[in-house]
Amino acid sequence: MSTSRPPETEFSSGRSATAPATWGQQAVWDAVRGLGPADAPRYNVSLAAPVDPGVPVALLLDALRQLLHLHDSLHTRLLADDAGRLHQIVDPAGRLTVDSRRCATAEEVAQAGARQLAELAGLPFDCARDWPLRVGIVESGGLVRHIALVLSHTAVDAWGLRRLTADLTAIVQGHQPRTGGEHPALQPVEEAAFQASERGRRRDANARRHWERKLRLGPRRLFPAPAGEPAQLFPNAVLNSPALATAVEYVAAAQRVSSSSVLLAAVSAMTARITGAPDAVLQVVVNNRFLPGLADAVSTVASEGLFHLADPAGEFDEVVRRAHATSIATYRSAYYDKRLLDQDIERIAGDGGPVADRTCFFNDTRDLMPQQADAPAPAGGSLERARARTTLGWPVEFEPRAGVSYALDALRAPGSLELSMTADSALLPRPDMERFLYGVEALVVERALALGCA
Repeated sequence: MSTSRPPETEFSSGRSATAPATWGQQAVWDAVRGLGPADAPRYNVSLAAPVDPGVPVALLLDALRQLLHLHDSLHTRLLADDAGRLHQIVDPAGRLTVDSRRCATAEEVAQAGARQLAELAGLPFDCARDWPLRVGIVESGGLVRHIALVLSHTAVDAWGLRRLTADLTAIVQGHQPRTGGEHPALQPVEEAAFQASERGRRRDANARRHWERKLRLGPRRLFPAPAGEPAQLFPNAVLNSPALATAVEYVAAAQRVSSSSVLLAAVSAMTARITGAPDAVLQVVVNNRFLPGLADAVSTVASEGLFHLADPAGEFDEVVRRAHATSIATYRSAYYDKRLLDQDIERIAGDGGPVADRTCFFNDTRDLMPQQADAPAPAGGSLERARARTTLGWPVEFEPRAGVSYALDALRAPGSLELSMTADSALLPRPDMERFLYGVEALVVERALALGCA
């Protein structure tokens, strides 16, 4: 592999604007600024993919230039005042330098691309000085064969990254990116204006009132206080289940609810079983693209909603129905000013009021992956046979995460559904993590079998 002078694309005649930061920009910036340089990059949002067939470098550079014109978030810097309040500065011009590497053979491309992604994603962003975008390409035979996109989370969330990659793909293929139709995508400056409006402040206040009600109702602790030393590492367990991918869709259809609601019900039930608490309280990541103009926004809009489910250890069909109704209210109340919410929580605690445990997180990321028309069929037509192919592995360990008991992600995998759990091992030792994940699978698969899914 060889390197040469990096290519760059020049951007000019863009929008020039200054505005307060959006709630999403401020929330991510507040979270990242408390981390050290070694830990901050874990908030970066990244994606890498082969480019097949390859494309000329000049074509890709022109596509990146068009992408900068489409989405202000890619050329926006964030400046903080003495109180830590952010303002966004949209630059009308500048240059984007692309990290380029060359490989002599196609066999080297994938390895070079993986190394490049790790290097670009492993560096923090200086959002006051630099644009929040890094692009890496790997060339072979005179064409771009692999691309990596790394962005600051202040600029984009995972749903925004999906929109960004769809736009880049369309431009490279000579098509027009989706415009949003009747409701064009809001740029961050326009979103900030909405948030400052009477309607935006009313929505914020309503969401925070919902949070306050749930905070006062939920248990103060879900897990008993650990008797030993704090955990030095947070293990990550990944359950890969072909059976769960089929069963969750079957149960959802039978109950006429979303498959996310079925997973939420099962996760809530296992939280109660493992902790012994009467209720489950989860911070659920919500993509917040329900408002007109946010569906196609390339910005950071996702936030957490507070999900509180009483008595989740009951009959599973009934728990699923209640989880579905509760999740809708949670989603509606996940678009808010986090700084004001933090003040609300401090006020409640200062008044001596109960504040619910907020250390368990659930994130269903499956809609970030291409949808399949039907759930994958179990091997040999048997759900039980598919269940026998379930695997559980321990791929990595993370540094301790403040304010986290466990974080559970649902992911789409080829022919299966994966549950990835990272947990405080002082609260959830590995055997309990294993019991939790297999328990989620068992609740859903066994209900699907009882409903007739063979």
